Amino acid sequence: MKWGISSNSLGQALAAGQMTLLDMVEWTKEAGGEHIEIVPSGYKLTDTPGQVQALRRKAEEVGIDISNYTVAANFVQPDEAAWEQEILRVKGEVDVAAELGVKLMRHDVAWRPPGECSIVQFQEDLPKLAEACRRIADYAAQFGITTSVENHGYYMQASERIESLIHAVERSNFRTTMDTGNFICVDESPVKGVRNNIQLASMIHLKDFYIRSRHRNPGAGFFFQTSGGNYLRGAIVGQGDIDIPEILGIIKASGYDGYISIEFEGIEDCRTGVKASLDNVKQIWNDL
Repeated sequence: MKWGISSNSLGQALAAGQMTLLDMVEWTKEAGGEHIEIVPSGYKLTDTPGQVQALRRKAEEVGIDISNYTVAANFVQPDEAAWEQEILRVKGEVDVAAELGVKLMRHDVAWRPPGECSIVQFQEDLPKLAEACRRIADYAAQFGITTSVENHGYYMQASERIESLIHAVERSNFRTTMDTGNFICVDESPVKGVRNNIQLASMIHLKDFYIRSRHRNPGAGFFFQTSGGNYLRGAIVGQGDIDIPEILGIIKASGYDGYISIEFEGIEDCRTGVKASLDNVKQIWNDL
């Protein structure tokens, strides 16, 4: 099992021009990480010529793994042509993952606005979602890559929907990037969600939130609402309201032996928040 970070955890520094992706790789090693997950947000790796190979070389140079490559996707499309085009685009991202040298890749699967996120709608969409994921997993298999869905975006966030999709895809190289905190965004207990999905996980994100009831509106700024109207704010992992020791205990007991990434979304300086999160979870794990 290897500890590391998701690159978007350092997004504050990237946006401010204080760090580059190559800097993030080096910083992760210095902070005690064993891997970095590359999560382009608002940009593409291929926008900068040579960046993919530069990242791979930098990781080899400093001695950490590039664990996972994460991209956006949505297989809820207005027509068949758009659906086929989205599949083709994501296959192109599989090529990028192969060039990075990773064996894990997460792509989104579906997004719908809140009023269209019912279980009935999900059941109607499931065959087309599964077929898209199946075709991408089959394409990725030639590179030895396992593709995955993450529990996020409200529509694909509940653990039973994740399980249903993986079962429908029926490919051994299609699993889940399990975000331990994201279940709460649809008001599912993170402990329950982790128990339900741990055996399906190819990759794990550790995340923490401050949680406030819908009847305790914390006021303007920083908080966002769950599907049920409760309030969440990102926290240093181990300092928020999610039961991180219980979750890590489930992961440890499961025998999971892959990558675990810190995904920090708090308001603290990102480098401070990520380092504290990484130190916290290592200590909790060792104390279990």
